[in-house]
Amino acid sequence: MPAQPLDAEKQQNEALDTVPKKLPRGVVLGPDGKPCRSCTSFASWAAMTKRQPSNISSTTPPASAAASLSPPPNCPPDVDELGRSSWNLLHTITANYPVSPSPQQQHDARSFISSFSRLYPCWVCAEDFQQWMKDERNAPRVSSRQEFGRWMCEAHNEVNVKLGKESFNCDRWEERWRTGWKDGSCD
Repeated sequence: MPAQPLDAEKQQNEALDTVPKKLPRGVVLGPDGKPCRSCTSFASWAAMTKRQPSNISSTTPPASAAASLSPPPNCPPDVDELGRSSWNLLHTITANYPVSPSPQQQHDARSFISSFSRLYPCWVCAEDFQQWMKDERNAPRVSSRQEFGRWMCEAHNEVNVKLGKESFNCDRWEERWRTGWKDGSCD
């Protein structure tokens, strides 16, 4: 193995020195070996940096505080905010997808989902989504708005199950993301 330039070796050692030897639960390391902000919740990030966020008092027990933690305004998104924002975008795209898309629109939708899965900032989430889509049963279904919306709901539910969250009734995807609830609460 060729010797690394002195500067590169120094940078690598400094980077390793900034990573705690024992990471708090929920902190995910990136491929570079450093904590991945896009893959880690704000609560875990704050625990890792051993800073107490300003929205938590010093008397708040860490276990109960973690559920209410949110990053201060204007901070890079954590994994939770990134996920919510991404699902909002993806579901809104499917809700506005053509009822009968052209072959080009179908190609574009498949290409977008494929690119999205490779560019997603949380590498763990990205690889998991790519792996899930490799199964031909999970390939993006884009021949109609109804099919694409249901597929996106199923993909979202797959993630929810892995995270221990409730699944959404995919029969109601259009009401949730396109037309609004029948009770008029979105009007």
